[in-house]
Amino acid sequence: MADACIKIPAELFALAESSHFEGMLDLPQLAVGPDDYLFEEPLAWAVDVTNTGSALLVSGTVKGSAHCMCSRCLDDVACEFNGDIEGFFVMQEADLDYLDDDEDAPGADEFDVLPADHIINLQPLIEAALMVEAPTMPLCRENCAGLCPVCGANLNEGDCGCGKDPDVAAFDAQANPFAVLADFKFDEDVTRG
Repeated sequence: MADACIKIPAELFALAESSHFEGMLDLPQLAVGPDDYLFEEPLAWAVDVTNTGSALLVSGTVKGSAHCMCSRCLDDVACEFNGDIEGFFVMQEADLDYLDDDEDAPGADEFDVLPADHIINLQPLIEAALMVEAPTMPLCRENCAGLCPVCGANLNEGDCGCGKDPDVAAFDAQANPFAVLADFKFDEDVTRG
């Protein structure tokens, strides 16, 4: 099983030192809002870890392919992900107080503390990078017609014919809360306005 844990080597505890890490992460599913992204292949990740003084800066990328359902017609949609990984790990918990006092530093809530075993699990950072890249509304195509609200047919495959049924049209007209305005005569002076 591929994971995303890295062991920080001793040389990275010297100021301005940097090391490169890369690997694969098995992440079968990622939930982003109402959408579930399914990854059939492991995600490829690569990061550089740099000692910035009191913290380790983790920066890199994650790439992978996923499938999810179209938001309109529920067909399968292929999505490519190319996210930016970023995280900060203070080397001692006492450094969080210093960062809170420094006006130019990010808030302490943006940092994690380096674990005592010096092993960083990158999975939360990778998942955050993927969530930022996930489409707000995944679509199978830009002009997806969606599903018929009456019979549920996929309108990308053609007209379902529901709109041609006079009984369905009469029901829709009665169910519409604005149907009473259909015969309303507007005063011309009011509409010019």
